[in-house]
Amino acid sequence: MGTLRGLAVLVALLALAAPASGAERVIVALGDSLTAGLGVAPQDAYPALLEARLRGEGFDYRVVNAGVSGDTSAGGLRRLDWALRARPEIVIVSLGANDGLRGLPVAPLRDYLTRIVQRARAAGARVLLTGMRVPPNYGDEYAGAFAAVFPTVARATGASLAPFLLDGVAGDPRLNQPDGVHPTADGQRVIAERLWPYLKPLLTPATPAALPGHSSR
Repeated sequence: MGTLRGLAVLVALLALAAPASGAERVIVALGDSLTAGLGVAPQDAYPALLEARLRGEGFDYRVVNAGVSGDTSAGGLRRLDWALRARPEIVIVSLGANDGLRGLPVAPLRDYLTRIVQRARAAGARVLLTGMRVPPNYGDEYAGAFAAVFPTVARATGASLAPFLLDGVAGDPRLNQPDGVHPTADGQRVIAERLWPYLKPLLTPATPAALPGHSSR
């Protein structure tokens, strides 16, 4: 079932990843089930919520949800070229949660994320990297080394960094599904709100004609 789900999501991504037309710009959210919105409606996943806010504030962006449930940083790197077919102006990289939950070594994680950011920037995209953490039961040494990967990659590549994707959500049963891992619709809204201050500086300013209520003469 996991393989079929992954193929279905990739097919949907290919359909979405057509170059934008006109003045519309593209943001790609490359991630795992936290980005895909596992357990919530598509319109309640944070990429869709960010798109709604962007358009509400006069920014003409389409946000492509390139989240695949169960994906690791290695998987994200393998499908990056497909995501870049959308010619994104911005790429949000939200990977690493599954690397951590599987206790995978941090050195490959750092390498894969670095390569993702470098390739996205080489394609002309600005990159927002989101940090991730593992639960404390993984041990202080591993948890510390894992968390340090994200600021290290951001410094080395020049990517912008949102320190923790699940800021304000992790550990709050009111904002998570019964599995304690995947955010509810309310949790996804918090993610979108917390990401906004990091995303906004990367945006191309809205033109006056695109602002709500403005009419050009």
